[in-house]
Amino acid sequence: MTDYLQAVFAMLGPGEERFADPAAWLSLEEELGRKLPTDYKQIVDAYAPVQINGHLCLSHPASKRWNLGENIRSASEAWSESAWESYVTGPDDDPRVFCNLPRLSFGTAEGLVPLAATDQGAAVFGAPQVHGSSNGVVVQGEEGDWVGHPMTFAEWLYRYLIGEEMAGWGSATFYPGPVLLEYLPTAPGQRTRDARGPERGM
Repeated sequence: MTDYLQAVFAMLGPGEERFADPAAWLSLEEELGRKLPTDYKQIVDAYAPVQINGHLCLSHPASKRWNLGENIRSASEAWSESAWESYVTGPDDDPRVFCNLPRLSFGTAEGLVPLAATDQGAAVFGAPQVHGSSNGVVVQGEEGDWVGHPMTFAEWLYRYLIGEEMAGWGSATFYPGPVLLEYLPTAPGQRTRDARGPERGM
């Protein structure tokens, strides 16, 4: 059985852990009223704030810029006011159905928590359950389509990086070679710094 967290670390290479801080996670989780997935926190601690392969952005709760808590609050407010239901065509693409929720809320203990986003318009959420599996991943793709992935965040990220369709309809894109990590500036005067993961033989 694949250890997807270790597979992600092997693909991205050693993390820098610039902002790893258990207190920041504790504060954020107390605000949300729920624990965030351990594998997600380990990946964020290792690399964030970072943009991966030019598209997927991860923020960190201890960073003043690209702050995860602020991003969750602002994104949750925007999603709460959005017409997300207009993209639902039936039970197969209704997050209320595959997450077993009577109503959909954002940034709450029982709802969807924004975890990541792409610059192509996809939004990635954590959910208490997806298709009966705990701590699954829900995505609204750039075309507005909703899909639930009954898997850990690490497995979702691994599959995203090997080019599977994980960020909505028609999103499958494979970038050969080492993964590009763009470490985002977190202080005045800093610039984005590029790094590469190990050679993948892909």
